[in-house]
Amino acid sequence: MLSKRLVSTAAICLLLGAGTAACGDNKDKSADKAAAPATAAATTAAATPTATPTPTPTVAPLDTDKLTAQEIEKQAKDALAAATAFKMSGTIADVDGNMDMDLAMDNKGQCKGTMSLPGMGKIEIINDGKASYMKGDSAFWTAISSKNGGKDGGKVAELLKGRYLTGFDSDPQMKMMTSFCSLTDFSKQITDGKTNKAEKGSPGNINGLKTFSLKVTDDSGELSTLHIATEGKPYPVRIETDSAKDGKTTINLTDFDKPLTVQAPPADNTIDFSKFKDQIKTA
Repeated sequence: MLSKRLVSTAAICLLLGAGTAACGDNKDKSADKAAAPATAAATTAAATPTATPTPTPTVAPLDTDKLTAQEIEKQAKDALAAATAFKMSGTIADVDGNMDMDLAMDNKGQCKGTMSLPGMGKIEIINDGKASYMKGDSAFWTAISSKNGGKDGGKVAELLKGRYLTGFDSDPQMKMMTSFCSLTDFSKQITDGKTNKAEKGSPGNINGLKTFSLKVTDDSGELSTLHIATEGKPYPVRIETDSAKDGKTTINLTDFDKPLTVQAPPADNTIDFSKFKDQIKTA
């Protein structure tokens, strides 16, 4: 299920402007692979107007009566791993406070959305598949300056006001950013880990979708409730944990396979990471 370690490490990385450990590179994939088949299909259709189009395959409803809890869970994990895009939003609880996120990402390396860190402000994240960009509010940049020993966080906040930080993708200390905003890496974090126990729950309705719940205990002993769509592909549409120590975490997964359009900010509205590091040391 969702690894809190990933979230915690990401938060630390962002707050310090220099992460702890790299969590993998973001791998771009070509967006043109589907273009040629589509063009060929259009040409064929024009040449043979009487041809009957091939019907779109339908996905059989999830048979929750027949399948075991483990089989249902595997189908959900497999579906998520094969998704070309999705959006994740919700609140991740931790002893230090709640982290709110609203991020959309796809398998082309694109990502966009926002994160709010406990007591540290809010950031916007963009990756157009070529480069990453990050824009924080005044509270965020002020906090970063303070964490790095800066005496005047207001100067840093003013320097970066309305501007995006970029040029950190190749920095080994900031690779967490690209990993954190990667569909492949994030879906692995949600689906990794051995399940010691999975039990069937009950039918439900999440965000207008018919679902079936599973009670899942991971290898660390944490209990989560996984809500899985029973019609269409068996995507996990909500993940919930309720920890006596940390509080309640709720993550909604939506917009599966929905094309994502991401536009990089104008160059004159960005600042390079190397210049930022120099500025933050003297602030």
